[in-house]
Amino acid sequence: MLLFAGLGNPGAKYANNRHNVGFMAADAIARRHSFSPWSKKFQGLIAEGTLAGEKVVLIKPQTFMNLSGQSVGEALRFYKLDASALTVFYDEIDLAAGKVRIKVGGGSGGHNGIRSLDQHVGKDFRRVRIGVGHPGAKEMVHGHVLGDFAKSDREWLDLLLDT
Repeated sequence: MLLFAGLGNPGAKYANNRHNVGFMAADAIARRHSFSPWSKKFQGLIAEGTLAGEKVVLIKPQTFMNLSGQSVGEALRFYKLDASALTVFYDEIDLAAGKVRIKVGGGSGGHNGIRSLDQHVGKDFRRVRIGVGHPGAKEMVHGHVLGDFAKSDREWLDLLLDT
């Protein structure tokens, strides 16, 4: 069994933010592979399904980004899984928009959701970093990630999420 976590912030206010691309990825997986409807559990929303014959639980923590580890850690403990069964989808400003990088382990790179996960589940989980681009200046990062994707971004974003 595997646990896939899409990171983001709950609520309509944040739905189209760059910071919510992890939620968008989880929604795309659930849609494309006919997962169960979302239900509330582990301080998050979960959906269940199978990929390549393997049971997968998707989770979208509803604790807000900076506390994502609480929700995901609770789910891992409930299912008696270790960090190697976890794959996390999240936004990465140090990757060009539309680029994806996957690795196991590593640092948080300043991402508070990943920092929370590292604290609650350890560092040895798969990280699917989805590039949302950098605004160009450090002081603009907060507004950039909490800003909505532009209409021009939808072309590459929809293609990426469909893939």
